[in-house]
Amino acid sequence: MIWNETKERMSRDEMSALQSKRLRKIVDYVYHNVPFYRNKLQERGMTPEDIRTIEDIDKLPFTTKQDLRDNYPFALQAASPSEIVRIHASTGTTGKPTIVGYTRKDIGVWSECMARCLTAYGVTRNDIFSVAYGYGLFTGGLGAHYGVENLGAAVVPTSTGNTEKHVRLLRDLGITGIACTPSYALYLAETMEKMGITREDIKLRVGAFGAEPWTENMRKEIEERLGLKAYNLYGLSEIMGPCVSYECEMQHGSHINEDHFYPEIINPQTLERLPVGETGELVFTTLTKEGMPLLRYRTKDLSYLMPGVCECGRTNIRMGRIMGRSDDMLIIRGINVFPSQVESVILSMKEFAPRYLLVVDRINNLDTLEVQVELRQEYFTDDFDRLAPLEELSKKLAAKLKSVLSISAKVKLKAPNTIERSQGKSKFVVDKRNIV
Repeated sequence: MIWNETKERMSRDEMSALQSKRLRKIVDYVYHNVPFYRNKLQERGMTPEDIRTIEDIDKLPFTTKQDLRDNYPFALQAASPSEIVRIHASTGTTGKPTIVGYTRKDIGVWSECMARCLTAYGVTRNDIFSVAYGYGLFTGGLGAHYGVENLGAAVVPTSTGNTEKHVRLLRDLGITGIACTPSYALYLAETMEKMGITREDIKLRVGAFGAEPWTENMRKEIEERLGLKAYNLYGLSEIMGPCVSYECEMQHGSHINEDHFYPEIINPQTLERLPVGETGELVFTTLTKEGMPLLRYRTKDLSYLMPGVCECGRTNIRMGRIMGRSDDMLIIRGINVFPSQVESVILSMKEFAPRYLLVVDRINNLDTLEVQVELRQEYFTDDFDRLAPLEELSKKLAAKLKSVLSISAKVKLKAPNTIERSQGKSKFVVDKRNIV
């Protein structure tokens, strides 16, 4: 199923023409309404008339999260305050939160793009859909909520927290779809098992998962334990929220709503644009956003663009799965390490649950990596610390990690349910080094 045949099946020439038209309009809009961008363009000796086609986009300056913080709270807002109907914000755990204002038109575009995502997953107006992303300042809850309503399905705004009640609602209401983080989906599965509720007792068939990196092994784990088909959903609050890209039934890359969000891949060190197929940092320009449009926003997410037309019939360019973040990448003894690499190894071994924590430290001027990982219940006994087979299991995991990461890691096996859970975005790394 396709929600918007016209926009999701445009020819490349048609899409390029539409993107060019919208880029010219948005550059002119921010030039006259956002002093930050006007100054940036003037520093380059540019005016909006210098942008003629979408290929001119590399003449434009980049925007970073620091720029959003430096212009806190509303200096990057282009629309007048009277036109703003909603304000979202990031968590601000590493500094000032990023404030994002939306006009009524922005909310409409968001709902439209989210409906495209849900339709690609097979959701229809006959479904009952639980939105278990956090509501409030985080964009996940309301973003998915409006998309479900726009599609015509019934939305259950469960949000996070009170997971046992959520499980009972899954069963009693016959909920067929769910949107949440992958880690929360597994937490739901754990809670179900504790309550004696099986996947046969519920009717879940579709899951829209995002807001944190996850692997193919984690997808299989979720599908097996919840009895649904798990789809990737990508977005970020600075650009819009969930809806920027979505998987279809082929699950070979995620289609970008590129009539609204123009993608680029750049080398994060040199800032040069990379060709389709090469991995680098994902950059987006909002082509239609009124509240807070952004030019060439550096997401820090590492991915790549995929060539060719998808077998589903959609012509929107696709992006590969997020491999990590350029700013979350750990450099340990000169080696680049991503949590997703560790997760992939862990989930390749049946003895381990998808719960882990990476503890990085520096001892005697040498970086150390400890991988804490939970055993599955069926491989756990009260005296597991004294069992020789588990020592062998630990060595086996350490060897696999070294072959993938190219560095040695200490493995620490943990009893089930002993690594701290989160009902929002999970924390996978603790870096104790004082790196300045």
